[in-house]
Amino acid sequence: MDSVMLSTPFEPAALAEVSTADLKSSLLKLVDQRDADPMAQKVRFAYEALMPLFNELAKRNPTPDLHQQIPLLKGVWMAVWSTNPFQDLLPGRVRHESYQIFDSNGYYANLARYKPGRKTPFLSWMSRWLLSYDLMIMQSYSVQTGSAARPQTWDIQNVCIRQGLRFGSRAFSAATAAAWFRQTAANYASNPQPQPSVSQPTRGANRVSTRQYEQIAKARPQLDNLYIDAGFRLVKTQREKSQRPSYTVAVRLP
Repeated sequence: MDSVMLSTPFEPAALAEVSTADLKSSLLKLVDQRDADPMAQKVRFAYEALMPLFNELAKRNPTPDLHQQIPLLKGVWMAVWSTNPFQDLLPGRVRHESYQIFDSNGYYANLARYKPGRKTPFLSWMSRWLLSYDLMIMQSYSVQTGSAARPQTWDIQNVCIRQGLRFGSRAFSAATAAAWFRQTAANYASNPQPQPSVSQPTRGANRVSTRQYEQIAKARPQLDNLYIDAGFRLVKTQREKSQRPSYTVAVRLP
């Protein structure tokens, strides 16, 4: 059977006739090369064009039970496209060196490399060789009993922030990011800090401002895998009740 490549605008009735594989491949094609678009443009695209496709995929989620999602989550994921403004809390994020990594020990982390001045040609050349800034926000996750309307919800707790300045041109690969995360999780598990405190970066190395740090530390993000299988996720997140929901299309890395 030939594959179907969908285009906007979507008709919900037509979407219902399309295979799940074609829904996923169409979404990936539609958002390809669009993650660098201005945030306002991406938000409009999500709400004005993609929402019927999001809703159809959510109806077909093969793994709605959160406990069963945990084995699927384990590993390294990369966001192909996202309306989550938190990802660009700092300027200069390198998109192909940004990861979300889950482990079965109850921790996960968002990690990214930042290149100061990478949009300025001369500074971009310098930063490529001289300076990089890596940021990790580690959180714990578990399943908790919810309401009658939502029997299960994710309980997400902020654990720690780690930052590091790197000199030289060594890439921030998925393997490098995973090793950093595993070491941080192991260190924290062996010497957990009193809750609900979140370890604050040392002043000298801090590149997250006090206000940004406080914003990270106090947030209680809500997460919902609208669709998840072994290699693809459509994620809805909301850091504050007053904020609009964000949507992320992510794929698993080998």
